[in-house]
Amino acid sequence: MDEKRMQKLLYEVSCGACTVADALAELKHFPSEMLSCAHLDHHRRLRTGVPEVVYGENKTAGQIADILKKLLGFSPAVMATRVSQEKGEAVCLEIPGLVYHGEARMVTAKMEEPEPEANGGEGLIVVLTAGTSDIPVAEEAYVTLRCLGHAVEKLYDVGVAGIHRLLSRRDLLDKACVLIVVAGMEGALPSVVGGLVDKPIIAVPTSVGYGTGLGGIAALLGMLNSCAPGIAVVNIDNGFGAACMAASIGRQIRRQKGRS
Repeated sequence: MDEKRMQKLLYEVSCGACTVADALAELKHFPSEMLSCAHLDHHRRLRTGVPEVVYGENKTAGQIADILKKLLGFSPAVMATRVSQEKGEAVCLEIPGLVYHGEARMVTAKMEEPEPEANGGEGLIVVLTAGTSDIPVAEEAYVTLRCLGHAVEKLYDVGVAGIHRLLSRRDLLDKACVLIVVAGMEGALPSVVGGLVDKPIIAVPTSVGYGTGLGGIAALLGMLNSCAPGIAVVNIDNGFGAACMAASIGRQIRRQKGRS
């Protein structure tokens, strides 16, 4: 259940298009519902702006499907992350209308269209990667943002080994309200971007790299020690977390614009 759906339901009750009994039937599971494998939080999007999302690692395809079926009854913006192709295909076969995004390793339903003003640049979020190997993490961020209705553009494979690739797209960097910068190895790209823009930057270290990269720890430490101000860092390979932070910033921008 999100804010728009709640407002619509209350409006229908107030104008007689929906009976109190029908509204009660829809709301009776608020704010939570117990399943055999999970305790669902239907109220989460109303509180936080992001619905409950299923973490698919270590869950069976059946468990993922059972949870998504229930969540679909309350919000069209359902997502499951870290889902293998085998499990994703099984879930989509059981629930028509769901889509498996192989590179992002996500199962989603409807991809909400962004707000009209976001298409013109207001609220635009740009997702960058240093290399092609970082794209799966970036795609997790991209798909999450699209499911939440945000305008997103991609700028992939623009790492510091060929900095001219990044500099040739300064126009896109300038249009963004938030940038998600995904990088492995030494994790230098967020610092470079931080020296070019006056926007919030969310840095995502990835586990891409050779031995002393230590599975992303080198990139994480490099980003945490960046000399460029205005950079926040999320956990290793956490494209979803970066997307939620960017979405929160985007929502505040929309609210401020609505008040002005």
